Amino acid sequence: MTDGNDTAAYEGGGWRAVAAATGAADREAAEAGIRLAYRTAGRPEPTRVLWTDSPRAAVALLRDDLTDRGPSLREEVRTRPWAAERDRAQRELGPVGYTALWSSTGAPLWEATRALADRIRAGVVEEFGEDPEVRLLLLDAVLGQHDAAWLAALAPRGRALDGLAAAARAGGWWWPYESVAVACERPVELHRDEAGRLNRADGPALAYPDGFALCAWRGMPVSANFLAKLPALTAERIRNEDNAELRRVMLEFFGYDRYLAESGARPVHRDEYGSLWFIPLDGDEDVMMVEVLNSTAEPDGTFRTYWLRVPPTTRTAREGVAWTFGLTAEAYAPVLQT
Repeated sequence: MTDGNDTAAYEGGGWRAVAAATGAADREAAEAGIRLAYRTAGRPEPTRVLWTDSPRAAVALLRDDLTDRGPSLREEVRTRPWAAERDRAQRELGPVGYTALWSSTGAPLWEATRALADRIRAGVVEEFGEDPEVRLLLLDAVLGQHDAAWLAALAPRGRALDGLAAAARAGGWWWPYESVAVACERPVELHRDEAGRLNRADGPALAYPDGFALCAWRGMPVSANFLAKLPALTAERIRNEDNAELRRVMLEFFGYDRYLAESGARPVHRDEYGSLWFIPLDGDEDVMMVEVLNSTAEPDGTFRTYWLRVPPTTRTAREGVAWTFGLTAEAYAPVLQT
């Protein structure tokens, strides 16, 4: 799934689209939001706002060139206003009301935005070789669009978060310091799967204008070199991979059915519900798959085969199919298969 920049989609409070927005920042609007956030916190506006093309570039600028930036104002500009608005909402709504507010606004965005921010931080740390100063600088960042979860819940309730919300809608991460603010562009590419995890097989899943990029398969970090070799995979290459996590990625990309066919595997059990296949994996959980044939014909008259991964302790095809419905083999007795 590719997420694009659709301004109309997030006008009026669509924070899911804010979190996923890509493309050039609206620098004028972002800077206005940053300056408003300073004023709301009771601080003088920064003397200047400097722009970079990625969080990596922002950290490099802060580490190497802006030693006279003054102390971080993240606590005053971002943390205290957020905490105050959260506490006010909890007092006004009570535990049940606040839980309902969070469930309907921020909760659906929380896991995906937190995982994405964590992955960006890890990618920046990797670029600089575990420099302790880099980790500290990353803690100074206001996450902008990736603060969408709590902004979705709290920003509409008053004016205290207007600056933070405006900056988040218009740009990426930013760093507030006493004399200067540093802001960075949004990603130019973002590719995710249905679960919201970074996911792409033919290039970076997340990329910034300056080339800072992260590769991932279903949320698992992988290298660009690893992805480049996926189209040439063979069953033997998969068998010989020592890294269990990478081997799992290879199997998903290659296809369990194709792997079974090309590795000369044989089913370990057959019944009227399907065929049970077993793939032993050294150093990882063995794979058990049920092959089932859809009893409803496709428009062209063919019948589609499905592969269902089931627990490695499964002993019969019926038990495997039953497990996918949350049933035991004894309780699974469909009147009509579809």
